[in-house]
Amino acid sequence: MKNNLIAAAEVDRLETWAKYTSDMCHSCNSTCCTLPVEVRLNDLIRIGVVDEFERSEPPKNIAKRLQKEGIVERFSQKSGIFTLVRMSNNDCYYLDRKTRLCTIYDKRPDTCRNHPRIGPRPGYCAYIPKQR
Repeated sequence: MKNNLIAAAEVDRLETWAKYTSDMCHSCNSTCCTLPVEVRLNDLIRIGVVDEFERSEPPKNIAKRLQKEGIVERFSQKSGIFTLVRMSNNDCYYLDRKTRLCTIYDKRPDTCRNHPRIGPRPGYCAYIPKQR
């Protein structure tokens, strides 16, 4: 009998990532949710941490506020990209530690919506199976 198990990837070594298949998500330990999440202003509005009326404010002011609130780790003024803060274990701020599910799934950023079509290795996933 052929063994169809996929070996777990090392998140920092792209060459260990597996070709993505949709059934991976059901048995994964949410590995993609340990990668840095880059977002734009529209994502922050969708998530609900920035109000629509703040759109006219300088993004660096918004970034300062969100950094103080512990939501954003950094902001690149050149690209307009904010990076969401991660917890001490590198989990996304919005990942539930027990269920390993996204707490803002319906409002999740475009980066998450489009993974793994975009990202460090498009079409591949840093799959790590759930512990049983």
